[in-house]
Amino acid sequence: MMNTPLCRRLGIEFPLFAFSHCRDVVAAVSKAGGMGVLGVAGYSAERLREELDWIEAHAGGKPYGVDLIVPNKYEGKGASASVDQLVDMLPQQHRDFAASILTKHGVDAGALEELRKGAGGFARNLADAGASTLDIAFQYPIKLIANALGTPPPLMIELGKKHGVAVAALVGAREHALAQAQAGVDIIIAAGTEAGGHCGEVSTMVLVPEVVRTLRAAGIDTPVLAAGGIVTGAQMAAAMAMGADGAWCGSVWLTTPEAETSPAVKEKMLAATSRDTVRSRSRTGKPSRQLRSTWTDAWESDEAPKPLPMPLQTFISEPPLRLIDKLAEGGHPGAKELATYWVGQGVGLMNEPLSTGAVVQEFKEDFLRAYERLAKLVEG
Repeated sequence: MMNTPLCRRLGIEFPLFAFSHCRDVVAAVSKAGGMGVLGVAGYSAERLREELDWIEAHAGGKPYGVDLIVPNKYEGKGASASVDQLVDMLPQQHRDFAASILTKHGVDAGALEELRKGAGGFARNLADAGASTLDIAFQYPIKLIANALGTPPPLMIELGKKHGVAVAALVGAREHALAQAQAGVDIIIAAGTEAGGHCGEVSTMVLVPEVVRTLRAAGIDTPVLAAGGIVTGAQMAAAMAMGADGAWCGSVWLTTPEAETSPAVKEKMLAATSRDTVRSRSRTGKPSRQLRSTWTDAWESDEAPKPLPMPLQTFISEPPLRLIDKLAEGGHPGAKELATYWVGQGVGLMNEPLSTGAVVQEFKEDFLRAYERLAKLVEG
């Protein structure tokens, strides 16, 4: 067990935080001594309760957390637009372009418009600033709650303090880290551009010490977790040597058998290099890193329309991507070419399909090897 202030505060043995949309991964990491954090953006109230009930029953009483997305800026903020109204706002050019990508790869795009009407969970969460999600989440004994885009809403910070739950937030720049800490955030997650999903432009190797120095210079001792491209214990050790208090990882779990990732995407990830990702606004309207495929290539082409702001672009991209995953799993060759998912540049080091528990164990062993290697150099 690592005896750090953060480990003691959260009741964990090893400061490895696992962001995942899969409850099996969350429970497995928590049981192995780290902390599983369930990504719940877009969840309905019923599904959120179902997932948290399951984790409660399978995490062995170990600490776990939840992560949601309440960005500071998005289309329609402050308005009460319905899903149908948001769908009506989608330009025909964007609808047609998404459909044309499918058609070129032999995928029937006829059901897209109907699928879009059922893709409004994320937009509904944004409309109430995550209030309904927060209300449910704090009914469970979570130990951490994180906001993935921007400063957490005041309600999140207020409820965190009321329930003794640590509030975390992801940042991609040192000035954002300072603003978040001053707003009352308990844990800063410094996510470099190597990260899968939403990310900024600064690399992890630069961002982590920048954030740590900025906070300490301001007399702020808020713990910092390093994120972005970290898929090994040695990388985690390097981040902690730069001042981080642990590592926040998402991509490394995507090739585990427990993960929600489709088999076709897992196969692609295991074969991918660190250059096989692309940072693009085409999936959500904000920059996010994804596995490169013919779908992402199409959106980066000269013929592609400019991505819409969040959450409108989500209505353009998520329905066809869900259809692609379903068909790819059934062996459709065109869908397999199109299939993609969020993943960081660390995918180039993810070459073996290990179980979630085995990944945690390998992190611990690799961390120790790195520590011993450096200790010998200092002693020598």
